[in-house]
Amino acid sequence: MLHKALSANRDVEMHHEYAVQITQPTAVRNYLGLIDRTKCLQILDETYGAAVRYCDRAHWGDSSNKLSWIIPELAALLPDAKFVHLVRDGRKVAGSYFRKLGDECYDDRSNAAMQAHYDGTASSPPPEKKYWWPVPRRDDPTAAAFRGFNQFERIAWHWAQINRVIARELARLPAARQMFVRLEELHESPEAVRGLYDFLNLPYTGDAFAAFARPHNVNKPEDRLLDATERRQFDAVAGDVMTALGYAGRDEYVVNY
Repeated sequence: MLHKALSANRDVEMHHEYAVQITQPTAVRNYLGLIDRTKCLQILDETYGAAVRYCDRAHWGDSSNKLSWIIPELAALLPDAKFVHLVRDGRKVAGSYFRKLGDECYDDRSNAAMQAHYDGTASSPPPEKKYWWPVPRRDDPTAAAFRGFNQFERIAWHWAQINRVIARELARLPAARQMFVRLEELHESPEAVRGLYDFLNLPYTGDAFAAFARPHNVNKPEDRLLDATERRQFDAVAGDVMTALGYAGRDEYVVNY
């Protein structure tokens, strides 16, 4: 959605998951301590740094959850960069990933390969997206339980943990470099979209809000509520983050495509 909406501005070069087969393994390695900061910064300079230097427009951006694991490094590499923490009701995220991205997101075989690599008992997986979803670090209280999670629970953990990491890392940056916004607000409120554009120093028009009024990047235009088992599993893994992000007490909604 951000890619399509912001790309409509001729002064913006906007991407979705830029150079993902490089950046996703790098980001996960960084989070899991499988790469040192110097090497991480080198790779990011050769990708994001180079892309920004060669950009011929006023703004360059990327919308990617992969960046969540490398916020301090990006902030240091690109001192003028701003960060948008865009969240969505975790029940919708987990359900969508589970039903629509099941072959490339925490499937049993790929997750086992990533876990074995982190444990030091297997070589690095190839750079395909399906392998490079992080497992809990050894100091994570859920590390032991995670090994017994099913695919849906692993996806729920990812949503919760990635938002914990984003909140922690952005809290260390100046307020002027960060913005928090809920997807639901961009969908419902022109003023929320205007606030986003103001933060990014982009001109706002009524057409901008229209770009946020319908779903984007949908490979299966269908939606349904979590069932009772999924709700229980999600609450157990991610309920605290739902509360922290302001979703506690809200009914789950269905997207109409």
